[in-house]
Amino acid sequence: MTNEELIKISQEVLFQNYGRLPVVLVKGEGCRVWDVEGKEYLDFVAGIGVCNLGHCHPKVVQAIREQAGKLLHVSNIYHIEPQVQLAQLLVQHSFADRVFFCNSGTEANEAAIKLARKYSQDHFGPGRYEIISLLKSFHGRTLGALAATGQEKFHKGFEPLISGFKYVAQNDLEAMEGAISDSTCAIMVEPIQAEGGVNLPAENYLQGLRRLCDQKKLLLIYDEVQVGLGRTGKLFAYEHYGVPPDIMTLAKGLAGGVPIGAMLAQEEVAKSFTPGTHAATFGGNPLSSAAGVAAFRVTLEDGILENCQESGAYFLKRLKGLKQKYSFIQEVRGKGLMIGMEFTREAKSAVNECLQKGFLINCTSDTIMRFIPPLIVTPGEIDRLVQALDEIFSTWS
Repeated sequence: MTNEELIKISQEVLFQNYGRLPVVLVKGEGCRVWDVEGKEYLDFVAGIGVCNLGHCHPKVVQAIREQAGKLLHVSNIYHIEPQVQLAQLLVQHSFADRVFFCNSGTEANEAAIKLARKYSQDHFGPGRYEIISLLKSFHGRTLGALAATGQEKFHKGFEPLISGFKYVAQNDLEAMEGAISDSTCAIMVEPIQAEGGVNLPAENYLQGLRRLCDQKKLLLIYDEVQVGLGRTGKLFAYEHYGVPPDIMTLAKGLAGGVPIGAMLAQEEVAKSFTPGTHAATFGGNPLSSAAGVAAFRVTLEDGILENCQESGAYFLKRLKGLKQKYSFIQEVRGKGLMIGMEFTREAKSAVNECLQKGFLINCTSDTIMRFIPPLIVTPGEIDRLVQALDEIFSTWS
């Protein structure tokens, strides 16, 4: 079938809640994908930061095939071998002592919200339930994660939101301190805001949040759903700043393309989740965990972080070259291969223009392009995209 034929069926049978591009992707390898008609594209979206190792990484595919032939699913009533292995890897390479597995980033953030409230009630009694997050943040689409998201555009139509959330501007420690009340139990932030426009923290901002949490006996929660697992050139984004949290959430790149989420916490905090307090039927099942073990090991052992650092620095340099050439590019910012390019004008039209040229890119708003390619992307592939962007920008008035 053609793209057009499949898209027509899609429009008839699926909910129309996505602004889909007019292409049906059927195959992927490394940084390349192909549509149903055989056209090749270079992917600088990576499944919205999911395919960190590229499409169909051989070691991840092998792990999935082997596990699928042994055991697809039991439940968390029993101990699951690859789940234990993945949890051990996460604990060994992070601040955390314990891991809870679920199926997505929004579920991981729901778990973090519940754990923060439960911990606070266990230690301080009722009345401390409020969580402060940041304007321009994004924490997910379920009602709890949506309420934690500091962007009004995502709230519209779903009011009233769940109570117990406040929002302050990123990098304003004075505003954060002023927002803390006797009802506050936690501060929840993305170390680097992703969906909000690739917004980096100011120097010493995370240190300031850690200090406030310690002084006020609050929990510090990091949402690393998009920026974790090597995306910024380090395994976790908080490592750039030397400020560990009490709770951290992961998903997206954790299993190389297979759905999984995780919440990590220190022992003292994790103890508040006792049997019956929280669960996920599919969380950390044998298949997703086996994929996660393979993906994690590849990230650590196959030069992925080093390539992310080197290619990310090269990508930033090339994009800043475009900024010098075109006055409508306001700023280029990022860390590793999480890069944003902000414009003084509408830039979303470039998504379709790049698609026509054989490149997949993404905008987080009308004026901000977000580049999140696989962490294996090469300078040559970056050059090809930059050349295409240059050609597109040259036609803009």
